[in-house]
This record gives sequence, structure tokens and C-alpha cells, in this order.
Amino acid sequence: MEDFSILDKSQQKEGGMYGVIDVGSNTIRLCIYDVSGNDIYPMLNNKTTAGLAGYVKKGKMSKKGIQKACDVLNKYREMTEHFPLKELFVFATASLRNISNTDEALQTITTETGLSIDVLTGYQEATFDFIGAAHSINLDRGLLLDIGGGSTELLVYERGEIQNAVSLTFGSLSMFSNYVSGLFPTKKEKKEIEDVVKKELKKIKFLNNKTFDNVIGIGGSIRAAKNMNNDMFEKPKDNSVIIAEDVPKLLKQFKGDESEVLRTVLKVSPDRVHTLIPGMIVMNTVCEYVECKDIIMSPYGVREGYLYQKLFSEQLK
Repeated sequence: MEDFSILDKSQQKEGGMYGVIDVGSNTIRLCIYDVSGNDIYPMLNNKTTAGLAGYVKKGKMSKKGIQKACDVLNKYREMTEHFPLKELFVFATASLRNISNTDEALQTITTETGLSIDVLTGYQEATFDFIGAAHSINLDRGLLLDIGGGSTELLVYERGEIQNAVSLTFGSLSMFSNYVSGLFPTKKEKKEIEDVVKKELKKIKFLNNKTFDNVIGIGGSIRAAKNMNNDMFEKPKDNSVIIAEDVPKLLKQFKGDESEVLRTVLKVSPDRVHTLIPGMIVMNTVCEYVECKDIIMSPYGVREGYLYQKLFSEQLK
């Protein structure tokens, strides 16, 4: 296993402003942070729903999809020129990791944007999730869950240290693309998504017969579920905890007339109309499998963990 448990702070870069672009399967984000000492402070978070996973056919990203990534990255590169950045880092997750023409996509993107991209392995992504979350939540024992557009990361930690991690090749957007025929999944399609998740969970040996009271949630799908939870149960907007037994109640809100379901989704997560329900099904299936009691949303995740690693180490190990 790769070891990211200890960051080498002797390699720390100087303070100032740093940018991070996260090229995901569903969204591409530009985040700018102010770095002071060992702390990072978010200053800007700009998101574009690019839907890169939708441009992948038979495992290959189309030229149109690669160009879409280039267009968004050029827009963000131009935006960063207005900030006194010490450095701009760019990484990709399942969006470029899980395609057959990764090298072609990277070469085209570098040629057209001038940007160099780190393509994270699944284990690196899960580990950076942990590093980011550890700077905002006290991590004693539990399961970390990151549901992205094209992959899902699961990481078990104990006494603040990583025990095991795995990256699964499905996420909220890929579940929608592969199993949903309309805008929202039917009862049969929901069952199909659940069955796929259960089948993959049973293959993970380090989860066999394990239960976790707490699941730390990371990523846009779980954030959208948290917003839905706070709206439905009249919680404060800054509430970060979802009671696990309430998730099936949330999913019940998506039954009935499609126009009613659409109104419900648009109210809480207009930018995730098609991926909210598949993402919540994945989340609920995982939580039922490990019999968790609470899902705690972490404000920090892979982007912050990646930045910490960049700041405290000259190379991705």
C-alpha cells in the first residue's frame, strides 16, 4: 500500500494563495486557498457541470468530451490570472483514470491549455479524502465514503490511521447513465442500482461482517443529500449530520408523479437533477450494509487533501 499517513512538513511551501482544479466525472471545480503555516483557508469555489462521463462510449472519451474539458480548463486558467497564485495544481479522478485513452486526453489537454494534470489512482483519491477530512473532523474509528460522478471510494480508519481503502468504478453519474432510462429511476431501476452496489460491497473483504456507527461523507452527492435532509426535517442549513435511518424516508420523497419529483429535486439541488437519486441510493445501500447510525458530512475532502500533500511533499508518492 502507498503510505500517505504522514505528511513531510519539512517540505512545506511558502504561504500565499494556491489554486486547485479538480477534473471530475460530473463537475470540474476551481478552488483557491489562502495558505498560512499548516492551515489552508478556502477563498473561492467555482463549479462547472461538465458531465465528462457522458462523453465516454465503450470506455473511450470522445474528442468532444476532451474538448469540453479543455474549454472549462482554459476558462479557469484565465480566471486564475486575476489572482496572485503561488502555484496552480490540476488533478483528475475517475474522469480520466477510468478511460482507455487517458494518454491521448492528457496530451490534448496539455497542448490546448498548457496545464499538466495529475491523474490520481483510486487509492490516492481515497487517501486524499482522508487527509482532507482529518483536518476538519476528529477521525477516531469509522468508514469514509466519497461518492463521485464516476467512482466511489471507501476507506476504513482506526485511531486516526488508514486501515484499508478501495475505489469502486461507479458513481452517481455513471449509475444514472448505465441504469436510468428517463430523468429519474423507476422502482426496477432503483433495485438494479442497489443490487450492483451490494454485489461490489460483498467483494470487499475488509468490510466483511464489519459495522460502523459513523460514516464520514465526502463529495457532491452526499452534500446534496445533506441539503435534502436539512430541508425535509427543518434542520439548520449548517447541520452536517444525516441520521442513517432517515435516508429511506428521504428516498420516499422521490416517488409518484415525475413533475412532483422534479420540483422536489430542483428545490434542494438544481445542479444535480439527474444524479441526486442514484447517488442517494448508493449512499443508502452502503450505510445499510455497514449498519451505520450517522452520516457526517466533511467540509474538506480530496481537493484539500491533495493540496496538503502538494504543500508538504515535492512528489505524489
